[in-house]
Amino acid sequence: MSIKGIICVAALGLALTACSEKSQGQAAAAGDHAAAAAVDAGAATVTAAKDVGHATAVAADKTGAAVANAADKTAEATADAAASTKAAAAKAGRKADAASEAAAKTQ
Repeated sequence: MSIKGIICVAALGLALTACSEKSQGQAAAAGDHAAAAAVDAGAATVTAAKDVGHATAVAADKTGAAVANAADKTAEATADAAASTKAAAAKAGRKADAASEAAAKTQ
């Protein structure tokens, strides 16, 4: 092997070593970036889960309030209907009594 060949092989070896170190550095940096991205994604997932939990709790509270309000309105409507029915029955009873008295007078 000639001196030129040895120099070429040595230069190639140095170049490969330099590239290898550079590649290792880049791979380590990429690994660090991937780890940071994973941490950020985990934090975002936790935040999203908390937001969903809060929204679900708020929706449950609003649903409970709506059900309670509907129950109150139903009770009020039932009471109004009962009062109206009682008033109508009383009026019908008075008319029946008046009709009965009128019939008795005509006999």
